[in-house]
Amino acid sequence: MIVPPGYPGIAFTTTAEGDLRGKPADRNAVADRLGIGRNWAVVHQVHGADVARAINPGNHGPRDALFTTQAGLPVAVFTADCLGVALVADGAVGVAHAGWRGIVAGVIPALAEKMSRAGYPPVSAAIGPGIGPCCYEVGAEVERHFPNDLAETTWGTTSVDLPGAARTQLGDLKVWNAGACTRCSTGFHSHRANSTPARMATIAWIR
Repeated sequence: MIVPPGYPGIAFTTTAEGDLRGKPADRNAVADRLGIGRNWAVVHQVHGADVARAINPGNHGPRDALFTTQAGLPVAVFTADCLGVALVADGAVGVAHAGWRGIVAGVIPALAEKMSRAGYPPVSAAIGPGIGPCCYEVGAEVERHFPNDLAETTWGTTSVDLPGAARTQLGDLKVWNAGACTRCSTGFHSHRANSTPARMATIAWIR
């Protein structure tokens, strides 16, 4: 498990913690280890930019981000190459599921705006593990959306720097970046690597 330094209410799981989306027992074990509730607020991820405000645990529908101001209520999204991004404000936390479609749709700024409109402007953010520019080979249909974030894979084809694109959307916030590629690094679920149905979690809560 990864707990970013200076971010005591944020955690990113790894393969060591199991399948956080598909196995309730794995999720409960992580909750107990972190000392948080076992009932989380989650969303049905659809690669869009809709944001929910969570006041209760449970599934908040077809969205890709949510935030809460309720102390003790964990909010979470699940990933296996897409980025999990957590935002921290004074009195609120939020999480976003950000793959290439979500970044193009603006899910990260949408979450920041929703939190700000509620009176909780984010002051810092953490970007979890995700597929890196070393491995994220893309075609023209994706490439055209990222003219400022193009890179090259280790085998010489065009790729996109998703963490870099996410960092740009976070503007002048203080940002911590895990900097780990889920496809070529050990310890992470990667759909690109082996089509796994297992997912890691990005979890945030108000301490």
